[in-house]
Amino acid sequence: MKNNQYVAIMAGGIGSRFWPMSRTRYPKQFLDILGTGKTLIQQSYDRYSKVVPPANVYVVTSHEYVDIVKAQLPELPISNILAEPSRKNTAACIAYIAFHLQAKDPSAVMIAAPADHLVTETEQFVQTASRALDFVENINSLVTIGIKPTHPNTGYGYIQHEMLKAAPDVFKVKTFTEKPSEEIAKAFIASGDFLWNAGIFTWKVSTVLTAFESHLSEVYEVFAAEKEHFNTPSEREAIERIYPQCTNVSVDFGVMEKASNVFVIPASFGWSDLGAWNSAWDNMEKDYFGNAVVGKNVMVVDANNCMVHAPDKKLVLLQGLRDYIIVDTEDALLICKKDKEQLIKEYVAEVKRNMGEQYL
Repeated sequence: MKNNQYVAIMAGGIGSRFWPMSRTRYPKQFLDILGTGKTLIQQSYDRYSKVVPPANVYVVTSHEYVDIVKAQLPELPISNILAEPSRKNTAACIAYIAFHLQAKDPSAVMIAAPADHLVTETEQFVQTASRALDFVENINSLVTIGIKPTHPNTGYGYIQHEMLKAAPDVFKVKTFTEKPSEEIAKAFIASGDFLWNAGIFTWKVSTVLTAFESHLSEVYEVFAAEKEHFNTPSEREAIERIYPQCTNVSVDFGVMEKASNVFVIPASFGWSDLGAWNSAWDNMEKDYFGNAVVGKNVMVVDANNCMVHAPDKKLVLLQGLRDYIIVDTEDALLICKKDKEQLIKEYVAEVKRNMGEQYL
């Protein structure tokens, strides 16, 4: 670990595909989706505290979640929680932490990563993250981590890389591809030079700010105009002025897909982005009939391959269902076929239209 190495955990999303457990007021990164005893952001903090000094771990989140972060990560200094006044996607989030760290430590090297990923092989992950930090220390580059695909997943973006190594276990990126069809995903895997895009980025702060200036100048300029306020008591007021002017765009689209100095490190460390209930089912222990259950008083009879999540205090008896998602909360119940989970966001929108926002 080096004192100029930092991690920014991005924790501002609302996780609507995990409805009804994930709500706008308390989204999935603050929940124990898998029944492990720790929330996703707590697992992320523990993981990254093994990569950089714990005092160098930051959380960037929506202003409405600051108190939740404080409660779930009491060891995190309050000054390490950066509050966004509105959601403007990952480009603004990363520009914020980059300008903040540049003012604090001009030599800063950072990892930016979502709060809601699952990693089952922590030691392997730490090795990969450390390799990325070491690489960007010596080369002005933007590094992303690519997961070696195990099947033609259509829910992930893909990264194609050169076959010749730029350094041990590091390859130059050729192309980024958004979520493909199953046929295209199969072709990607067969080619041997495609990886899943994990959305975990590493770079020198100076390098990524140069990339913003070149490829996403409209975001760079609004932050740069206020740069004297970062890491000072007036930072909060500056951010309130900056965010309404920011373009709503991802760092992938705005910077990574346009830059020429992008590299990828292929890795396998039991990763999932836990994007929806099926990915939770994939990563949970299951009974003999393929049912994954969270809840102390869930009884399953003559059911197969179901994802069941219920409060410990409630008795739930499930009979006769196959390939269903069943999520019970205090005020809402979801029963949905697993192969229709991509429609949950549409169902949530329909709930909002018909019932207002009380269930969101």
